[in-house]
Amino acid sequence: MNKAVIVRNAAEKDLNEIMQIYAYAREFMAKNGNPNQWGTAFPPEKLIYDDIKSGRLYVIQENGCIHGVFAFIIGDDPTYGYIENGNWLSDGEYGAIHRVASDGKIHGVLKTAVDYCLTKITHLRIDTHKNNKIMQKQILKNGFTECGTIFIEDGSARIAYERI
Repeated sequence: MNKAVIVRNAAEKDLNEIMQIYAYAREFMAKNGNPNQWGTAFPPEKLIYDDIKSGRLYVIQENGCIHGVFAFIIGDDPTYGYIENGNWLSDGEYGAIHRVASDGKIHGVLKTAVDYCLTKITHLRIDTHKNNKIMQKQILKNGFTECGTIFIEDGSARIAYERI
């Protein structure tokens, strides 16, 4: 990516573009063997709006156009409180990266998100669905270690990763 790429807090005015990116990401995942992780309606607009209002949603822009989005929260994440078939690498304070999505027009969206998050805290966690093979590969490529299985709010399993 070139130097015109920036990461900034998402604003209310970005909501429509962000929802379009999530729609594209859902379609992309479904076409690539992962139709169930986000289904047809996740993340809901209210969650995205709440993420924006709380300052935990970020957009990735290139030359003024939004091409990626992710949530980033520093502190305990309840979904990471219990892990099966493995262990976390550290119990220290961490930042969790969630809801990473791209419009498919630029490459390296996860790397850009991870690089940004590392400027805030060097201990990171992330998770993805077992069928999201593309994201699994990208997570490992970005220096994360597979740690086990966590369960999200609806009870479904996710592969959990950590980088310290």
